[in-house]
Amino acid sequence: MKILVTGGAGFIGSAVIRHIIKQTTDSVINVDKLTYAGNLESLADVDSSDRYTFAQVDVCDQASLERLFHEHQPDAVMHLAAESHVDRSIDGPAAFIETNIVGTYTLLEVSRRYWKALSDERKSAFRFHHISTDEVYGDLHDTDALFTESTPYAPSSPYSASKASSDHLVRAWQRTYGLPTIVTNCSNNYGPYHFPEKLIPLMILNALEGKPLPVYGDGTQIRDWLFVDDHARALYQVVTKGTVGETYNIGGHNEKQNIDVVKTICAIMDELTPMHERGYPEGTQHASLITYVQDRPGHDIRYAIDASKIEEKLGWVPDETFESGIRKTVEWYLENREWWQRVLDGSYSRERLGAN
Repeated sequence: MKILVTGGAGFIGSAVIRHIIKQTTDSVINVDKLTYAGNLESLADVDSSDRYTFAQVDVCDQASLERLFHEHQPDAVMHLAAESHVDRSIDGPAAFIETNIVGTYTLLEVSRRYWKALSDERKSAFRFHHISTDEVYGDLHDTDALFTESTPYAPSSPYSASKASSDHLVRAWQRTYGLPTIVTNCSNNYGPYHFPEKLIPLMILNALEGKPLPVYGDGTQIRDWLFVDDHARALYQVVTKGTVGETYNIGGHNEKQNIDVVKTICAIMDELTPMHERGYPEGTQHASLITYVQDRPGHDIRYAIDASKIEEKLGWVPDETFESGIRKTVEWYLENREWWQRVLDGSYSRERLGAN
């Protein structure tokens, strides 16, 4: 297959592309605008493959998308391009409306016109796979329930509201126009190549530098953590074997309070890179850096995914436990300082834009 992946220079998108190039014989067209979170250095392992092509294109740019579809003739679309950081959506929601809603609409329309012109055989095989989030379902506070594929939408932030809107558009294009779409909603991802503003990499890098580890509120917010490589495998299963019109929830079966995630990271850091080796007094532990800060507005208390459908229908289960995945993640950041240092100092961005 030829798979067009939007947002392929992002955290999850780059994991999907690495999986496809390394583990399958399919080809990838990576379509990414290269906003602040897009980093082509995350694809250094695969960018020399003759099955990989990159195009710097905004998903809101209809003419450029039409040119790409015409040139590459994809068999499937995996739509991951999105603004995704909740704090940024609170400070500036306009970009989320533009990319997540208008961008999805534009991609749907380009895909629909392209699909309609395909031969009957290629038309029946084509798939539009929309990758979304469990945050569209809202908050599971004061209940032991899990998010299922039929849970009503109740988004809390501008980010999750924009993703909920895009989900509805995708389903409407399937029902109204017959476009063969599939939707997946995932829990919190973590792992290598994660942009440093997110919780887990932020904690690792701040701990390494002896900076405060900021925890919202009392840290009791619960998230279901999914190792990004497990998610990439699941997404490929869905785009190749999923049923048109269906939704699949993808979770890691790892509900953890944020404060426990941070303490786990601290314990691994104490083991792998003790603070006394970096000039701190003997016995100093990374947990001493934990600092509680004012909670985020509208902060959801609990997310938790019921991933039984994708296991039963497509045979996917995560390989990593949280304990194995978080250790791999900490080790990766300790061993790949050049990658995250170039993100933190902005050099990865300046070079791609041709700056000195």
